[in-house]
Amino acid sequence: MMLAAAAAGPAAFSGPVSFGDVALSLVLVAIAIGVSRWQRVGLEGDMAVATVRSFVQLLAVGYVLNFVFGGHGWLTVVALGVMVASASLTSGSRARRVPGSRVIAAAAISTAAVATLGVLVALRIVPVSARAIIPLGSMIVTSAMNTTSLVTTRLRDDLAASRREVEARLSLAQSSRQAALQWHRAALRSAMIPTVDQTKVVGLVALPGAMTGMILAGASPLTAIRLQLVVMYMLLGGNAFAALVGAELALRRLFTPSHQLVRSLRRTPA
Repeated sequence: MMLAAAAAGPAAFSGPVSFGDVALSLVLVAIAIGVSRWQRVGLEGDMAVATVRSFVQLLAVGYVLNFVFGGHGWLTVVALGVMVASASLTSGSRARRVPGSRVIAAAAISTAAVATLGVLVALRIVPVSARAIIPLGSMIVTSAMNTTSLVTTRLRDDLAASRREVEARLSLAQSSRQAALQWHRAALRSAMIPTVDQTKVVGLVALPGAMTGMILAGASPLTAIRLQLVVMYMLLGGNAFAALVGAELALRRLFTPSHQLVRSLRRTPA
């Protein structure tokens, strides 16, 4: 049905996607499940659960956003708070071997969201409206969540693997920050590289979601490109905030006030 609409011209994409179209797209899910069963990958159940969960979750979010956009903009802060809380729990669980990982994740993700959206609003790049803030905020929070997980786990694992060298530096009267400096920088670099690489190849390897969505909705490609550039630069800045705060807080939690590695790291085999 959507392919037939596409043949009618660019403007046809602006028509709504019906639940019938959604049902037809389940053919692709069936193919994926068939491949999994054929190759004995064992992901059939996970795919089925993921399909049902995505439908229920997105449908619920759609009704919520309709309500918020329909004159209840004050709920924007609540929506962003729920996103940050969920992302913090997820990121904290991934980095659970870092003491206070959920608190670190909440601080890093919140800083990224508030600082990045604050800059966009202050410079009048985006309007102060739920229709703009919530979608952009969700992108920032998702990206910051991944960055925070990467920077905290990388820093912890590197310090654990190199604990003898770190302790040797500490024995030479270096502070915890000085002793961990090279691994701190490596963690920051590791966490930020995916977004940097994605920004480098945007338009060459892939057309990102925001741009693709606008083009499918019938917008001019140049208009879509301008929005996508703002989104990519926004994610670069947001990830920088998240990586910086996440690495700084994780570093403090991985050393004692006496500039010693925490006990859990000292027990980790080299």
